[in-house]
Amino acid sequence: MGLLTFSINVTLDGCVDHREGTANEETHAFFTRLMDEVGAMLWGRVTYEMMESYWPAVARGDLEAPPAMREWAVKLEAKPKYVVSSTRTDFPWTNSHHIAGDLRTAVQKLKDATPAGVLLCSGKLAAELDRLDLIDEYKFLVHPRIAGHGPTLYQSGLPSTRCLELVSAMPLRNGAVALHYRRVLG
Repeated sequence: MGLLTFSINVTLDGCVDHREGTANEETHAFFTRLMDEVGAMLWGRVTYEMMESYWPAVARGDLEAPPAMREWAVKLEAKPKYVVSSTRTDFPWTNSHHIAGDLRTAVQKLKDATPAGVLLCSGKLAAELDRLDLIDEYKFLVHPRIAGHGPTLYQSGLPSTRCLELVSAMPLRNGAVALHYRRVLG
């Protein structure tokens, strides 16, 4: 069984608005390494649609992009992408698959079928999957910013506190810090 790892850009005050992070070659290289380590991506519909509206064009070369962004886009194009949605069933982007039905069963089945692991990159979906005790690890890229607005990490709450064990902390040159935590069960 593969691990389900939740990864997202977050500011010091918990904002997960993708426009608030520092997007540069270094951060894209970081996320490309994370994607290389797993067998599949998992998103909610909103994240999928945001990604679908930009990254396929970068992968095709229709949009100018620095080398690290292009590398991310090309690898993302090839990576299996799973999308949880109750309102959309057609996901035409290359290697995209719809997840429907019981969320716990469907995501557990995806984890079981993906020994290399699954990278979850959607805040709202992460809160739902954390409520179901399905997230095994957290890899946050914490940016040196205070956004002063939302959406924020876990703004809809969790039924209980999650105890985590620090696996690693790595500062990036741009001031962001990559934090890797593993869930402590018990």
